Amino acid sequence: MNMMIINGQKATICYDEDVDMFRGEFVGLNGGADFYAKDIQGLHDEGATSLKVFLDMCKEDDVEPYKVFSGKFNVRIAPDLHADVVAAAKSKGESLNQFVVETLEQAVHA
Repeated sequence: MNMMIINGQKATICYDEDVDMFRGEFVGLNGGADFYAKDIQGLHDEGATSLKVFLDMCKEDDVEPYKVFSGKFNVRIAPDLHADVVAAAKSKGESLNQFVVETLEQAVHA
C-alpha cells in the first residue's frame, strides 16, 4: 500500500484487481472519500474531485470533515513482547511511552 498527498490530504493507494484500477482512499476524514483511476495523473484528478465533493458536503451539512485524534490509543500485544519492549525502553533510559513514541516516529518517517 502506498501513500499519496492530494491537496494536502493523505490518501492510501492500492491496486484493485476486480476493476483493474488503482483505488485511493483518504485517511483522517470523518467519512469515506475514495476514488479510482488507471494511472497516477488520474488518481490526482479523481482524488481532488472526490475530496472537493466530500468537503462541500460536510460544509453543506455543517459537519466537521476531519477526525480529531486524542493522542491516546491502546495496543494489545503478547505478554512476552510487552516485557521485551519494557526492557528495551529501560536499556535506553526511556519510559515505555517515550520508547513507543520514538519507535512509531521512526517507522512512520522511514
